[in-house]
Amino acid sequence: MATQDPSQIAQLVRDLEDARKQSKGEKKRTFTCKKTTFDVAGTKGVTVDSWKFMDWDYKRPDLPTYARGLFTARRKDNIPEIAVRGYDKFFNVNETNDTQWHNIENKTRGPYELSVKENGCIIFISGLEDDKLLVCSKHSTGVRADTNMSHAQAGEKWVERHVATVGKTSKELARTLRQMNITAVGELCDDSFEEHVLAYDEAAAGIYIHGLNYNQPEFATMSGDKVHEFADAWGFKKAKYVVYDDIESVKKFLEGCAESGTWDDRETEGFVVRCQISDRDSGYRDWFFKYKFEEPYLMYRQWRECTKAVISGKLPKIRKHQKITEEYLQFARREFIKNPKLSQEYNHNHGIISLREKFLQERGLKGSEIIAMGEENDNAKRASNNIIIAPIASIGCGKTTVALALVHLFGWGHIQNDNLPKQKGKPKQFAFEITQAMAEYPVVIADRNNHQRRERKQLMEDVFPVINDANFVALHYVHDPKPELLPAIKEITRKRVLERGDNHQTIRAGTKNRQEIVGIMDGFLARFEGVDADRDPDMHFQHIIDLDVCASSRENLETVVTALHAAYPRVIPTMPTPEELDAAIDAAIAGYQVKEDLSKGYDKPSQKQHKNAPVAVAPQKSNTATTPAMLARKIEYFSVSVPTPEITSTLKSLFTNTSPETARLYNQLHNSRRIQPAFHVTLIHRAASKDRTEIWDRYVKQYVDVLTANPVNDPIATPPKLGRARVRLERLVWDNRIMAFVVRILPAEGENDGIADSAFPCANAIPHITVGTASPDVKPKESNDLLQRWHQIGSGGETGIFEAEVPGVKLVEGMVGVVMMRGKY
Repeated sequence: MATQDPSQIAQLVRDLEDARKQSKGEKKRTFTCKKTTFDVAGTKGVTVDSWKFMDWDYKRPDLPTYARGLFTARRKDNIPEIAVRGYDKFFNVNETNDTQWHNIENKTRGPYELSVKENGCIIFISGLEDDKLLVCSKHSTGVRADTNMSHAQAGEKWVERHVATVGKTSKELARTLRQMNITAVGELCDDSFEEHVLAYDEAAAGIYIHGLNYNQPEFATMSGDKVHEFADAWGFKKAKYVVYDDIESVKKFLEGCAESGTWDDRETEGFVVRCQISDRDSGYRDWFFKYKFEEPYLMYRQWRECTKAVISGKLPKIRKHQKITEEYLQFARREFIKNPKLSQEYNHNHGIISLREKFLQERGLKGSEIIAMGEENDNAKRASNNIIIAPIASIGCGKTTVALALVHLFGWGHIQNDNLPKQKGKPKQFAFEITQAMAEYPVVIADRNNHQRRERKQLMEDVFPVINDANFVALHYVHDPKPELLPAIKEITRKRVLERGDNHQTIRAGTKNRQEIVGIMDGFLARFEGVDADRDPDMHFQHIIDLDVCASSRENLETVVTALHAAYPRVIPTMPTPEELDAAIDAAIAGYQVKEDLSKGYDKPSQKQHKNAPVAVAPQKSNTATTPAMLARKIEYFSVSVPTPEITSTLKSLFTNTSPETARLYNQLHNSRRIQPAFHVTLIHRAASKDRTEIWDRYVKQYVDVLTANPVNDPIATPPKLGRARVRLERLVWDNRIMAFVVRILPAEGENDGIADSAFPCANAIPHITVGTASPDVKPKESNDLLQRWHQIGSGGETGIFEAEVPGVKLVEGMVGVVMMRGKY
């Protein structure tokens, strides 16, 4: 139990006061500390001071403290003390330099405690002199000026209820906290007081204790087991947590949970990870980072904000999940017409969750199930055109190299602002050229720095009236926190620009002097405004891809293509190979040639110059096979795809109330994210085409006939469907390596389309759906071997094979289609 050192506390308070005030003649600081003094309720003249920095300041390396929630006071003898000490501000994965995965892997050590991020408001509980309990919210305490109850008051009432359940009092709690020199940190979750996004019924409401921090200037906190002991002793609720010793296990666990936004069968906002970091000379110290789930939390938040917009008569801003969100808003409008009081309550943060739950109940879906349906409910994933890629960069980041590499790979449109002559209304001309190019290309790269919010706003405002369903994607070259990142960014970008000399449309580093070039670049860096997805206009980006300025263009290209492949599978159906990415960068570097010196502009640009200006290098169309017969040569396999939710729900039901040994592989697959993200029955693979020629040729003929009769614009991105089928799930079979459903393929109910005789022949001896493999070394095709052994020797006993019969008749609808080979066509 470390006691407070008055001299350290006095110095901290002086530093905070200095940060609050600006001395005459002192160089103006770029951060300011706000001090607020509160009277402590129930005392005579006792006050506490709250110290607060702006959220973005906590990314700086030079603050006096990083405590987010810090209250100081003076004892009766006038000695200063820390009254409340919150956590050091912690950030999401990839939000800061420290929280990049490679730094987490290299700088931190376990044990790693992963506690559920409860969805309420933070509450601090500590003890003052004379056994006075002090309860604070993030930056305030006491009563509100209006008649409403403050967060601190609501927290204090809950404290009294909790301690009473174990026969104790608030005074006893205050005395204990003061003796231990700690602040208890909890989450107040009470929908009757204030609703957030995730629901807490009456039984789940209360304060969830998740931290015990020492009241010291440097952050130090107790382990999870000690926190739980404390919560039990004083009647508080406990935030669940799990412990891993190595960071790889942590990463697999988090990514697995993120697929559905759930853990332990409950939707959650994410996890806080507690560990230790070594980034100073003093060795390891306590350190937190968070891993927030995008979904379904973001979908729920979008519903809330869109509903409030509808109530206020504004146009709702739908960024994702357009179809389901529009359905929800129609439902909400009907409910508000039935009961006008609901809209008033909604604006006061009441009834948000009940309205949402009523909609989900009417639809017969959970939020996590909507997310699991993925492409069917995600407008972005359905998109196959009208995509605008906008870099957000400064000079020398490599944005044009990446852009030209994307053009080389996919033949997309590329409008380069530097190639447009200087003229009045150039920003509008830039937007016009983009909309023109979108008539020809599914994706257009808006190659401009776009480094200020006003530029992004102008681009969107000029494009949306013309292309109202445009999907904007940001390639965000991260510059924040600037004090930490700018030195390295300046070094690498100056090196790049000075080495390329005059090979740039506007920055002629080979001709102009170094000081002038550096001055131009520093101006861009000073004006750079990073993406803030919660503010206009950046909230209108459909996707934001963060890139490392100091990484190579090859690394950033792979990051971009991987993210776009996940976000727009119809646009990039298969990932390019590493060799293709290498070749694209080589082509971009070799192909970028400056056409003219546009740095001085034109008095009267000719029509010919204007026509040729938009692109630095003419986009190269991919070498695409054009006839159905030629395309058929690139088919990898034929399959019946089936809905993911139907398979995962069946899986879950089979392992409810089973023994740990029986469920061992299932739990391993589930926790390590080794269950397939999508499911299909392989009808025949190209590898079997020679042995089962009659089946292969039959499907190929069907493919050619369908494509000939119904041509599509891009048969690679959107392969034709060959028919519908039903798949009966009959039995689940597994060992310690692989798990698969044994299935029966049936024609679609009441239909005779697809294969001529309504049968869907399968080249595999036992038709099946592979569920997952225990490790990447186990290939899905081993399902054939497992099922062959199962067919010969059965299951149970010493066979090492398990099986479970799917109860009843479980039929799922499927679609017969093709999967094309990776690479170029």
